[in-house]
Amino acid sequence: MPTTAPLTVRPATRVRSTTLAALLLAALVAVIALGAATARTASAAAPLTVSQAIATQNGTSQTVRGYVVGEPVATTTVNRSGFTGDLAIAIADSASQTDTTKMLYVQLTTQWRSAWGLRTNPSLMGKLIDVTGPLTAYFSHAGLKSPTAISSVGTTPTPTPTGTTTPTPTPTPTSTGGTDTYYAGALGKSGTALRSALHGIISKQTVLTYDQVWDALKDTDQDPNNSSNVIEIYSGRSIAKSNNGGGVDQWNREHVWAKSHGDFGTANGPGTDVHHLRPEDVTVNSDRGNLDFDNGGSAVNQCSDCWRDADSFEPRDAVKGDVARMILYMAVRYEGGDGWPNLEPNESVANGSAPYIGKLSVLKSWSAGDPPDAFEKRRNDRIHAQWQGNRNPFIDHPEWVASIWP
Repeated sequence: MPTTAPLTVRPATRVRSTTLAALLLAALVAVIALGAATARTASAAAPLTVSQAIATQNGTSQTVRGYVVGEPVATTTVNRSGFTGDLAIAIADSASQTDTTKMLYVQLTTQWRSAWGLRTNPSLMGKLIDVTGPLTAYFSHAGLKSPTAISSVGTTPTPTPTGTTTPTPTPTPTSTGGTDTYYAGALGKSGTALRSALHGIISKQTVLTYDQVWDALKDTDQDPNNSSNVIEIYSGRSIAKSNNGGGVDQWNREHVWAKSHGDFGTANGPGTDVHHLRPEDVTVNSDRGNLDFDNGGSAVNQCSDCWRDADSFEPRDAVKGDVARMILYMAVRYEGGDGWPNLEPNESVANGSAPYIGKLSVLKSWSAGDPPDAFEKRRNDRIHAQWQGNRNPFIDHPEWVASIWP
């Protein structure tokens, strides 16, 4: 009878031990992963301090917590009272901070101004808020631009409204919406009363430094067909934004109201008001010099359809209206009541250093013959929304030229 081989029995305890060890290891890995994820979430949710934000100016979007301490109006100047606009706020780690190097300048784009601007809401001073947006320089200072959310600490953040666009100027006085709210105090007026009302409206502005004008012009005069370039006012040439300076074939900052006419130079105020500062080729800028405006003369090198003689300059046809409206803006904005000369257009082309520029009759005809185009309107919008908070009324309402200077 055959002998049956004995069965080999594997110890059950070894199988159970191996399975249990595997389960314990898997559970440990899951706990570690969950902990890491929780830590990452907690880290992402924690807002930066202002000091941290100042040290992290790398363009990344972050939430920053700080106290509202004022209205920045220049690189080293922050208003703590007497607020002039709703374009920006400064925040700091302490509500009593007065050192601007320890502040973060927060740009207030159009959708945030009515709720967070200090001119409209002075009671925000000292409030603790959270702001979310890209950490990047503003006013040539550590900043946060184009916020996507702003909230008081302890409330739900207000997200960026969808579909927000740059407002389009309304060119007629009978339209509704658009710029009618901005000009509410001037609508229906004429002559001297209109001029006085407009002066009061457009004088409320943020004053830039001369260095900030470079950045402003790279925005306001951007080539619509090439975002890396600007358009020179007189020559019409498209040139790289980065090719600015004082060298041959570079572009620099042209004062359309020549800065020697009133001798205000490049000081903050009329010397830095981007409503009349434009990019121009260094050589062409020099050829124009401080000449008044009139028709006629000899051709200007490197400036097709530009003309000049001993006492006047004529720009190309496509920007004659632009030039006229810039000059007339300056005359209404600077009336002599804020420490600057009373600028006026007149019929002379020999004004020298007097605060006058001519010829008024020619400028009026240029404005009528070359109405505002899309480029000029966009420029007015950008200055209002991004840089100074005020507008050129003669771009929005060209008919006001004849009302004030019949």
